[in-house]
Amino acid sequence: MILRDALPHDAEALAELGRASFCAAFEHLYDPADLAAFLEQVHAVDAVADEIADPAIFHQLAVDEETGALTGYVKLKYPGGYPGHGDAANPITLGQLYTAPGRTGEGIGAALMEWALALARAKGCDAVQLSVWSENYGAQRFYHRYGFAKIADIDFYVGRHRDDEFLYELRL
Repeated sequence: MILRDALPHDAEALAELGRASFCAAFEHLYDPADLAAFLEQVHAVDAVADEIADPAIFHQLAVDEETGALTGYVKLKYPGGYPGHGDAANPITLGQLYTAPGRTGEGIGAALMEWALALARAKGCDAVQLSVWSENYGAQRFYHRYGFAKIADIDFYVGRHRDDEFLYELRL
């Protein structure tokens, strides 16, 4: 596995992986219209390209060494944070940590998380914050292994559908 920064030409593959990962885990929860609206807002090629070009958003890609296929990614935003939640003075937000469907458990997420934490420390952040669906127990276990803890209940919208989410924080 190779870790590297996202480049403008990665937008299509990144959008495709984001859609595939989100749908593999959550598609069954949503009305098709709500899901389509969310995917168009968050995982459209143009939206991803705009994020890659944004100096406040950082994407790190995991790429298969042999095939060159994108196998995962993490997205962070700095400055970040969830205003009104927590007392961190200089947080960074981890917005997405996705692996390709069928690739969970191969160490991809761990490598991306290590990169994310190193970036947060290099930027002098005092916390990493992220949201996780209240019933995504596998992701919650993963984040707990790194020392993240729940600090608030928040809402997350997929189209007009509201999900109960947990806001997690890791103090650095």
